[in-house]
Amino acid sequence: MSRIDRRIFLSALSLMPMARAFSFERSKNHHKKFKISLNAYSFNEWLIQKKITPIQLLEFCEQTGFDAIDFTGYYFSTYPQVPTDEEIFIFKRKAHSLGLEISGTGIRNEFSYDKGEALDNEISLVIKWIEVAAKLGAPVLRIYTAKKYYVGEERKRVFQNIQYALSKCIPVASKHGVILGIQNHNDFLRTSSECFELIKSMDSPWLGLVLDTGNFVAEDPYEEIRKSIPLAVNWQFKEKLLINNVQTPMNIEKLCAIIKESNYKGNIPIETLGMKDPINEVPVFFRKVTEKLLS
Repeated sequence: MSRIDRRIFLSALSLMPMARAFSFERSKNHHKKFKISLNAYSFNEWLIQKKITPIQLLEFCEQTGFDAIDFTGYYFSTYPQVPTDEEIFIFKRKAHSLGLEISGTGIRNEFSYDKGEALDNEISLVIKWIEVAAKLGAPVLRIYTAKKYYVGEERKRVFQNIQYALSKCIPVASKHGVILGIQNHNDFLRTSSECFELIKSMDSPWLGLVLDTGNFVAEDPYEEIRKSIPLAVNWQFKEKLLINNVQTPMNIEKLCAIIKESNYKGNIPIETLGMKDPINEVPVFFRKVTEKLLS
């Protein structure tokens, strides 16, 4: 080793303890890089009644302290038809100017139909909105399976219909770099095992779970949430959940502890339902979640 190389090498060695300490402090303070997003459905009535515009909602997110927004497709002016590029890009540009990510978008589809025109139309809807998600820069498109819960032979039939529809959508999602996130919505999917059965059957990195904390049907929904986290590509962190089919206030501290103990990293959208004054009530829920999740 030359004299100058040796000096550089020894100097670098002397800095290594400092670098390790910095790295340790940095990792402790980043809280696994959780980012809190607002699911726009929290303002559902206001958006539908045009009490607030999409742009004003973005400004609310920035002022409240959100990192991102999950902007459901329903609130574009043309839904269920896809919006114009101009409408998409105005929203996207405004979000960027405010320092907000677009953590996802979503639609309402129904994959229970047998093969034929009705199912083809639902597949077409998802494919069109995959392209919208890509233009938005949203990594996840939230979709559904079937509105009803089925059992026995009928469940097997509907399960196969859902698989068929997903097999048509996943290659398009992969092509556009968009993850399809199936939401468990107290519908066809009610338990963690049912979510695993469907998602694992498709064996694709472009399919995962939008983990809806409020809609598992089980004696211990917190355990269902814990079991489902390996599937999660996005969330709906809600203020209530079902315990023995009864709406019960969420134990925010308990849920945040479960999330922090997991390997999940990324956006966690919060969603509040039935609020009459979301402009004032959402910030209260936001503060409760951030206090427990980022501490």
